[in-house]
Amino acid sequence: MRTRSPLLGTARLLAYVLWTCALIPVQILAVALKRPLARTLPRFYHGVCRRIMGIDTVVCGTVSAERPTLFVCNHTSYLDIMVLGSLVEACFVAKSEVALWPFFGLLAKLQRTVFVDRRIGSVGGHRDILQRRLTDGDCLILFPEGTSSDGTRTLPFKSALFAVAGLRIADRPICVQPVSITCTALDGMPLGRRLRPVYAWYGDMELVPHLWAMAGFGRLTVTVEFHPPVTFEHAGSRKALAAHCWGAVSAGVANANAGHAPTGEAPPGAPRPSTYSLDFRVDWPNVIGAGRVDRPTTTKSGG
Repeated sequence: MRTRSPLLGTARLLAYVLWTCALIPVQILAVALKRPLARTLPRFYHGVCRRIMGIDTVVCGTVSAERPTLFVCNHTSYLDIMVLGSLVEACFVAKSEVALWPFFGLLAKLQRTVFVDRRIGSVGGHRDILQRRLTDGDCLILFPEGTSSDGTRTLPFKSALFAVAGLRIADRPICVQPVSITCTALDGMPLGRRLRPVYAWYGDMELVPHLWAMAGFGRLTVTVEFHPPVTFEHAGSRKALAAHCWGAVSAGVANANAGHAPTGEAPPGAPRPSTYSLDFRVDWPNVIGAGRVDRPTTTKSGG
């Protein structure tokens, strides 16, 4: 069993808040003046945040160099934003409720997040918004599961927003790249199903207690696999494209959870997990909040 360190958690969260507050005015100015820094600063910001929180990454595959690219990813935690934001220069597509969140809603707006209402009647309007952002050269990160999961399996992809991939920018099809993101280790030890909620945030978990608990652990290792890109024309339809991306992403997640080497090759200079280790012990059910956290039952896939 592993436990967390309140002292480490306090230090990390204090550093995170100070770093964030220092950069907020800079990003506000960059967005207001429409400077290129508004696109590049978030990646630098997330990279420092990831290090503050003790999250190492193993990156496999080759990140698409095409602009624009639609990155299609599974979703396990708010920490996915930090990890993916540190690896690619892109804007996120998030549900409209996120814009109303205290503090984190402001951060999402400053990263130029596209907020969407996932009700069927709103899809057409959101497709137009996404088209404008892609036409402007912005890369987008889409979480088509529509919610977060416990990280054991990949939920079915909703195909509605894949319609934007059928557009052509400068008479070229939009590049769509599936991406698998999986938390695989804590302090260098495999992260089994029992400890996946250290990273995963889903169901009825509350954000602040989960963040406070997570920050007090040792170092997490997250495997990010960039799968070969595809286009709408190659898939033939939005549903076929969604199915193709789900197949690639779910296989990557299952592979990582099983402890197998990712199928892609790591690009030169890709970050490697640190060997730094802390001797903490944790009894997870007693970590978040004062009471029990109910988690939904899921079907295990790939270990």
